[in-house]
Amino acid sequence: MCRPPSPAGLNFKDPEAVRALTCTLLKEDFGLTIDIPVERLIPTVPLRLNYIHWVEDLIGHQDAGERVVRRGIDIGTGASCIYPLLGATLNGWYFLATEVDDMCFNYAKKNVEQNNLSDLIKVVKVPQKTLLMDALKEESEIIYDFCMCNPPFFANQLEAKGVNSRNPRRPPPSSVNTGGITEIMAEGGELEFVKRIIHDSLQLKKRLRWYSCMLGKKCSLAPLKEELRIQGVPKVTHTEFCQGRTMRWALAWSFYDDVQVPSPPSKRRKLEKPRKPITFMVLASTVKELSIKAAAMGWDAVEAIAVVRAWVEKILTDLKVQHKRVPCGKDEVSLFVTAIENSWIHLRRKKRERVRQLRELPRASEDVLQAIEEEKNSQKSKSNNSGCENSKTEDSEMGIMAPDEGVQLTTGDELLEESAAKEECGEHVKEETEAKQGETSLDKGSSNAKEESCSSEESSNLTVEKEQSPKETSRCFLFKCLMNVKKEGKDVLVEMHWVEGQNRDLMNQLCTYLRNQILRLVAS
Repeated sequence: MCRPPSPAGLNFKDPEAVRALTCTLLKEDFGLTIDIPVERLIPTVPLRLNYIHWVEDLIGHQDAGERVVRRGIDIGTGASCIYPLLGATLNGWYFLATEVDDMCFNYAKKNVEQNNLSDLIKVVKVPQKTLLMDALKEESEIIYDFCMCNPPFFANQLEAKGVNSRNPRRPPPSSVNTGGITEIMAEGGELEFVKRIIHDSLQLKKRLRWYSCMLGKKCSLAPLKEELRIQGVPKVTHTEFCQGRTMRWALAWSFYDDVQVPSPPSKRRKLEKPRKPITFMVLASTVKELSIKAAAMGWDAVEAIAVVRAWVEKILTDLKVQHKRVPCGKDEVSLFVTAIENSWIHLRRKKRERVRQLRELPRASEDVLQAIEEEKNSQKSKSNNSGCENSKTEDSEMGIMAPDEGVQLTTGDELLEESAAKEECGEHVKEETEAKQGETSLDKGSSNAKEESCSSEESSNLTVEKEQSPKETSRCFLFKCLMNVKKEGKDVLVEMHWVEGQNRDLMNQLCTYLRNQILRLVAS
């Protein structure tokens, strides 16, 4: 019995394997043939390509028919000369590539020549610690669009090995480091190296439209941006390159006022766990009752989903909650809901406030009530003695106008107490009718000045509330959600998915209100 073959993989700890991968990718994807010595830095293609694409964003893309000559500088091009080779191949950019190491300089020239790109790429050997100033002495009249640099990250051998420079909680590097001394180490590390480029740029200023550098440590970004701020550089931006397990950062600055500055990446937000929607179920028996009521109202809704959707839309309309239908999947209906004000709470609050105000109206004292009762009885006896039914009727009607005022108040209070009790039990329809009856009887029977002030105060409050409502509508919203109505067996499921807003509890309240209103429709 033979064993299954082991899964294919690449040993990134092996310099030969890493070099073979880089050379193969450049050949297959870009048609570039290069040679890289194992004892020098072997670049990863995806990361370098990311940097090239970001430079494209900095200097601006050009139209297909537009022929604009773009010139760039690669500080420390390395043996591979990968940035100039990619930039020239992809975009036809002209490059001045500098190098201080003899071996890297010779390989870089060879790689440019064997890819027939000598007319676009010029590789120059420069003295140690030379960055921009010395490299541009012979190019005094040329304005370059950008410079690129992959600086030495480490200040010494200990840093290069990860001693005191790497968080112990981080896993060890997954790939081998093959760079030469001048490629991976510089005095002061990348921070001081890039500061030297910044100081060169302060003298060159508009000789280059954009200056840029890649960074290997995120902690270098803030002090370098602060240095640019102190030096008064007007245009600064940065980005980050995420490629597999490797993170790199890049910084760019310009002295030109007309350049378009790409926005830096937004701060990373912690990934939130997807929240489950708020739901409630409308049972098949309830849907049947709703269908009967819908037919009685002349609606053409037949299917269960359409019936529930129609009643939900009516309730939302009554609440003045904005909603519109949106495209959705098969066998479901979706509504995009925007709540401007908390109308589902205000309705009940207004009813309770009205009941409370009516309860606080002054009651007639017991002496007054007894006097009214005696006067009423005496009027009845007088009308009986007269023997005339018409006069009896007239007298009784005249007696209700003033004497029955106290009785009407008592009756009104009883009605209010009864309506409040029923409101607590959920019988809203009867409660509203009884509250209105009590309020009407009080309005007819009472001439008290305090009652008039309460009613005028209530009406003024309602007027102010109505006037403020449009302003609030134009200003903001409470929340937005997506409501899905779909079949769940024979029942109908209503889901409310949070989109954005002030408080998720508000959506929960509206969901509860919709469910209760649908149940009350069936119960009534």
